[in-house]
Amino acid sequence: MKAETTASGASVGESPDSGDRAHAELRLMRSLLIGIFVLLTVFALYFGRAFFMPVILAFLLALTLTPIVRFLRKHGIPDVLSATLLVLLSVFLVGSAGYLLSGPVIDLINNSSSIGLQLTDRLAPFKQPLQRIVDISRQLEALTETAQEPNVQKVAVAPSGMLSTAASNILGAGTSITIVFVLSLFLLASGTLFYEKIVQSFASLSDKKRALRVVYDVEREISHYLLTVALINVGLGTVIGLGLWGLGMPNPLVWGAAAALLNFLPYVGALMTILLVTAIALISFDTISYALLAPAFVLLCDIVEGQFVTPTVVGRRLEINAVAIFIAIAFWSWLWGFVGALMAVPLLVVIKVFCDHFDGLSHVGNFLAAQQTMAIDDEVAENNHKPAA
Repeated sequence: MKAETTASGASVGESPDSGDRAHAELRLMRSLLIGIFVLLTVFALYFGRAFFMPVILAFLLALTLTPIVRFLRKHGIPDVLSATLLVLLSVFLVGSAGYLLSGPVIDLINNSSSIGLQLTDRLAPFKQPLQRIVDISRQLEALTETAQEPNVQKVAVAPSGMLSTAASNILGAGTSITIVFVLSLFLLASGTLFYEKIVQSFASLSDKKRALRVVYDVEREISHYLLTVALINVGLGTVIGLGLWGLGMPNPLVWGAAAALLNFLPYVGALMTILLVTAIALISFDTISYALLAPAFVLLCDIVEGQFVTPTVVGRRLEINAVAIFIAIAFWSWLWGFVGALMAVPLLVVIKVFCDHFDGLSHVGNFLAAQQTMAIDDEVAENNHKPAA
């Protein structure tokens, strides 16, 4: 005899509260499993960064160069040939930049102590209001040292194995760079093979078509964004380098390259560039008023790029809200250091574009979207629902 059911779907012998309790327990269990999966993923990324970091960098590089490969494919150039040429060109550019910048950067690092002393002397007139606070802190430190037990001995551990550690770091960096370029070469040369493998994992024809459409849309939007942002950053670095050269700033090539690289960190990168240029300009020029022209020029270039160039060229649909950007930079810098911080925003854009193409994840993409974009979407929706006059 079949159990009779109510309109809500529960059996006659079952109470509605037991069904709700079962659903709540099921949702709680699913949330716990998702939390455990996220924690395990974070631990895997942290302890396996020697593997995951070059692999993700290779995918980002391949996505950046994909529009160029697609353009050359339309003009009859095979993917293997175009991918090989692009990767070799990338290796040449990275190697040349590293060679040209290594000398000035090493000099700056070696002279960092003297630069700090010169900067301190230059800013001495502005330190008078804070001198009393510094004196009080020194007196407190002296009292603390006097109160310590006289028999306590301070032990200093001398660093050992510095040469072996440096050699190991250089070898690891060389291996990671090799993996990045070789893997990106295979990804670019494979053409549509990677997408075909994804589509073949679905059974029905409708699922295959939907998966193919989603994969191509995501790849097209992300690759266009990464290539466009990379070109904008190179242009920004070129303009800043030329402007600082015109102002007489020492090592303008270094500051142009730093501006281009650090601009992958929105807000934070521009602030770092301005602070570095300000410090070097204060000890390089005779007057403070002229020295402030260099950071003012960098600030002007950053404002024009951030408020006009990038929103016009890239579009506001792929803008990310500032809170999500700062959280992503903090998380990935903790996870993988400076390289992780540089990859934070591109990975955030990848996640947003991927979530926008799935209804179940659309709320995540909406959370990552910038406030201006959300306001525009709400205004459009409101105008569409207004009755016609």
